[in-house]
This record gives sequence, structure tokens and C-alpha cells, in this order.
Amino acid sequence: MAALSCKAVALVALLSVLATHGARAQQPMGNNNASAVRQLQGYYSGWLPAKATWYGAPNGAGPDDNGGACGFKHTNQYPFSSMTSCGNEPIFKDGKGCGSCYQIRCLKSNHPACSGQPKTVVITDMNYYPVAKYHFDLSGTAFGSMAMPGLNDKLRHAGIIDMQFRRVPCNFPGLTINFHVEHGSNPMYLAVLVEYEDKDGDVVQVDLMEGNSGHWVPMRESWGSIWRMDSNHPLRGPFSLRIRSDSGKTLVANKVIPANWRPDTDYRSFVQFS
Repeated sequence: MAALSCKAVALVALLSVLATHGARAQQPMGNNNASAVRQLQGYYSGWLPAKATWYGAPNGAGPDDNGGACGFKHTNQYPFSSMTSCGNEPIFKDGKGCGSCYQIRCLKSNHPACSGQPKTVVITDMNYYPVAKYHFDLSGTAFGSMAMPGLNDKLRHAGIIDMQFRRVPCNFPGLTINFHVEHGSNPMYLAVLVEYEDKDGDVVQVDLMEGNSGHWVPMRESWGSIWRMDSNHPLRGPFSLRIRSDSGKTLVANKVIPANWRPDTDYRSFVQFS
């Protein structure tokens, strides 16, 4: 597993499931879509079934570069601490699910090494080849965390297992929302990574205000949790940013990016969802 990417591991798992179960692996899971959507949006709702695989180093964060399709960096460090996962589209949501948190667990009926204890993971990457309606391609660390003490490697050796999951609020103690101005940003183009949001953990819209203009302009989702502004005039800071989460909550970080901003730089706000 260690040398494979999220895409490659998911593809291997897909071929394995198809070989075992044939076309049944691609059939819808009943007519409970509306109920499932509500469960995905609500915290601590009923457990939903999913498939779990893992990729990267056995005790790693998944990708070799500790990144992923959400744009987050250093996912091996706090607050992600390698407890990360790729999610397929109902979970990744074309990038708008980036940063959301889920409890995962596997039971002894799924594998003898499973502990049944819930563990929390953060969505940091995209699962391109799901083998089920919900498929978590976990970091080696996260997959192994579902095992009983001392049986982490035994569980990882299973490769693919049935598991359960549910949405939970994110909690990143000591952190406020961070805005990272991406490489390549310039006076006509501004790209910003939004990260470390408590509660929903994800962002569905970002708006920008230049200086003291008093006018909010919608930014466009570039990819993952990175939002961009393509301008027809030189952008003038400082920049205020307004973000909206999945549940509709809105926060404003006033003049969080200064007039003398630089690419490849973090700008920590003083705001956080509560």
C-alpha cells in the first residue's frame, strides 16, 4: 500500500470488489438518498455504512507530500495529525467538503482486529475510484486507528473493510481561521487557501472586499479549499474576506490580508466559528 496514491489504491479496491461481487458493487443502495443526505449534513446522526481502504505509509498522512486535492499542507502535523482521508463525491463535494470532519469506526463483525471505538478524520483529498456509495480512502494512520491496541498492522493488512461513519463538528483548539495566499498570486490574480474552520470545517462561498470599498465581490472556487479572484484591475489591499460554511453560518475577517501582502504567506485571522 505504501507506494500507491489515493487514486491507485481506490482503483485497486474497485477492481477487487468488481471481481468479487460483479455489477452489484455499482448498484444504488436503496431509496434512502434523502435520509442519507440529512445524515451527512447533521452532526452525530445515525451511522452510515461505507467501505474503507488506506494508502501511503502505514503511519503516515496519506500523500507522500502530506498534501492532497484540498490544497492543505503539512497534514502530518497539528491539527490534522495524519488523521486524514480521501472522500468520494458525496463526501468531497467537488471540493466543498474539504476540511469537514467525520467519525469512523469498524466493528468486530467487520474484522476481528476492529475496536469499535470512533475516531475522527478530516477530509483532505479526493477519492476518484470509489467502490461503494461512500468510500473513505484513509491515511495509514487513520485506518490503523480503528484497530484494538497492538493490532493496527493486522487491520491494515486487510486492505479493504466495511466500516461506519457519521458527520461530526470539527474542533481545532487554539486555532483561528487561516488564509494562505497561494503561489502565483499577483495584483491581477489572488488565490487563497481557507483552513482550520471549527464546526462545519468546510467553506461553500468566499467573498472579498478591497480596502475600504464597502463592496463584496464573490470569489470563485479554484480547486479544493482554494478560492480565487480574477480581476480586470490591480487589486488593492488590505483585503477583508467573508466566508460561509455548509450550514449557512457566515464570518467576516476584516482586513485580514494586508496591503503589502505576499504570495506563499499565511495570514491568521482573529475569527472562528462557534
